[in-house]
Amino acid sequence: MEHADWIPGVLTGTDHPSKLKRCRCAAGHKAMFSDAWGGYPDKKFLMALDPKLGRVRDSLPNTTYAIDTAAGGLTAAWAKKLGLPAGIPVAIGAFDAHLGGVGSGIQPGTLVKIIGTSTCDMAISDSTKKLKDIPGICGIVDGSILPGYWGLEAGQSAVGDIFNWFVNYIQPGGEKAGSHVELTNKAAKLKPGQSGLLALDWNNGNRTILVDQRLTGLLVGQTLHTRPEEIYRALIEATAFGALTIINRFEEYGVKIKQIVNCGGIAEKNPMLMQIYADVTGREMKVSRSAQTCALGSAVAAAVVGKAHKSFAAAQKAMCGIKPRTFKPNKKAVAVYQQLYAQYKKLHDSLGVKGAKLDISGVMKDLLAIKEKANR
Repeated sequence: MEHADWIPGVLTGTDHPSKLKRCRCAAGHKAMFSDAWGGYPDKKFLMALDPKLGRVRDSLPNTTYAIDTAAGGLTAAWAKKLGLPAGIPVAIGAFDAHLGGVGSGIQPGTLVKIIGTSTCDMAISDSTKKLKDIPGICGIVDGSILPGYWGLEAGQSAVGDIFNWFVNYIQPGGEKAGSHVELTNKAAKLKPGQSGLLALDWNNGNRTILVDQRLTGLLVGQTLHTRPEEIYRALIEATAFGALTIINRFEEYGVKIKQIVNCGGIAEKNPMLMQIYADVTGREMKVSRSAQTCALGSAVAAAVVGKAHKSFAAAQKAMCGIKPRTFKPNKKAVAVYQQLYAQYKKLHDSLGVKGAKLDISGVMKDLLAIKEKANR
């Protein structure tokens, strides 16, 4: 039983497995559901993995639903507890990140980045048109974010967790001097490339585009003069380079990214990180107006199912938005980060792509050259 299925089932009195409507989002992204092969994976295939999975397959239906469908009507008991009218429709559930995409105003051409301890990157593509198989993008499910669109999910296994590791485990300069606020203030004074450092954002493996949890983090360019704030900034830059790698992979296979909307705690709280992301990607970074985009996305679905709005586009137009402050790329910073990204890609492919034959012997010296130019 999926939690995203069970809660709507409880609210509507349809939580018995024989009555429960399963959401397309969880079934597709977690359990490989696809209409193309008749629903969930074949029982024979599942039993080859573990005999017990065959029994699970017997309990699963071959139909799932997108968030434009009602799970049922709100029961009288729950209506009384919640102060709502009994019988109003309750929308099918979905994962937090996917509804966060809806609450951030996702549409074709929009990439929603949910930035927190890790990141989830959400995009959609018209499901009536053929979509190429995108290597390294593991989550491609028809209707998982919005009905009528392929839901495309990518992400990074660690982002905020990397910064927390440095602050809480390494504790550079002690607890006070090594706080996020203190390090951010000092790191913000550094120019791109000034530290001479370059990191790989694989401290918790790589989710996209290499899909390899056995990869680990790396920091190159340290000297006896390297300071904590320089490392902190290099770690932030590494996550930005990882984000750019995902964007590039989407576009290589025909999913064009016209705008980026960010949400989540880090996007809300750290302007320096947002500016670095803008400079690394060469794209304007927008931030969702709502601090609770997952809840807002759920409300959008409820508004459509409840007929308050005739479509998701109409509901999003009325209910979603972005903050007035956006982060635009700085041309000089973009130029430096293009040089650094070239070095990042050398390390990324050399250490992450089997059979890649790249000469990385010059990376350290190239980083020093970029550092010296920045300091001049």
